[in-house]
Amino acid sequence: MKIIDILNSGKPTLSMEVFPPKTDDKLNSIKQATEEIAALKPDFMSVTYGAGGGTSEFTADIAQNIQTKYGVPTLAHLTCVSSDKEKIDSVIDGLKEKGIENVLALRGDIPEGCDREKISYHYASELIDEIKSHGDFCIGGACYPEAHPESSTSFEDIKHLKEKVDKGCQFLTTQMFFDNNILYNFLYRVREAGINVPVVAGIMPVTNASQVKRIRSISGSALPQRFIRIVDRYGDNPLAMKQAGIAFAVSQIIDLYANGVNSVHVYTMNKPEVAKAIMDNISYIIR
Repeated sequence: MKIIDILNSGKPTLSMEVFPPKTDDKLNSIKQATEEIAALKPDFMSVTYGAGGGTSEFTADIAQNIQTKYGVPTLAHLTCVSSDKEKIDSVIDGLKEKGIENVLALRGDIPEGCDREKISYHYASELIDEIKSHGDFCIGGACYPEAHPESSTSFEDIKHLKEKVDKGCQFLTTQMFFDNNILYNFLYRVREAGINVPVVAGIMPVTNASQVKRIRSISGSALPQRFIRIVDRYGDNPLAMKQAGIAFAVSQIIDLYANGVNSVHVYTMNKPEVAKAIMDNISYIIR
C-alpha cells in the first residue's frame, strides 16, 4: 500500500521507525523487536538505512518481513551520498523485488574528508529522479522544522525543500523536535511557500538522559525548559526517566492531533515497550 494513500485517508495516523542491525549477529534480536512493534499494527513502519549502504540488505529484508508477516505497509529509507549509481540502482531493484512500494529519499550525512567532486549524488532531489526512473514508487523526503544544519537561513532551506517536492516527493517526515510551536510555525511557512504535500511529525521519546547529548549533537533540536526540567529531575532515575520521557512524547502527540496535525511518526529506537506505551495512551484518540 502506498504511504500517500494512508496519509490522505483523513484519519489520524501513527507510524513507527525501526532500524536494522549493523552486523549479522544482531539480526535475530532486532528482527524480534521490529516484529513486536509491527504486531501493534501502526499505520506504517519505516526502516532506516545504514551509512554507506552497509545495512541495505537488512533494511529490505526487515521491511519485507514486516509487510508480509504482519500486513503493515513499510517505508524503506535510502541514502545516496556514499553510493554510486550502480549501488543505488541495485538497492532500488532489490526493494522492488521484495514488494516494497515506498521509499524515503535521503541524501545522508557527507562522510568526513569526503571529496565532494567525486560524489555521485549531491542532493536528495537527484535520488528522487533515480527512484522515479525505476517505476511507480511512493517517494517521501525529510524536512527540518528548525532548518537543515547546512542551510544558511530557514528561507533557503524551504526553497530547497520545495525543489525536492517539485521533483516528485509526495510527503515529508520531520526531524525530531520537542517544542510543538516550532512545527506549527514551520508548517505555516512551508504552506506559504506552496508546499502542500502531507507533513508527518517526527517524535522521539527520550527515555534516558544519555540520549539528550546525542540528540543535541545530531539534530541541534531546541529543548524547551519543561523538557530540560524533566531530564534534570529524573535523569538519574532510569525507570522514572523512561516513564516521564514517554509521558512527554504522548503529550506532544496529543497536542499535535488536537491542533490538526494528523500524522505522527515515532522514532522507537527499536523499543517495543516504548511503542506500546505510546499506543496505549492514545488508543481512543487515533480510532
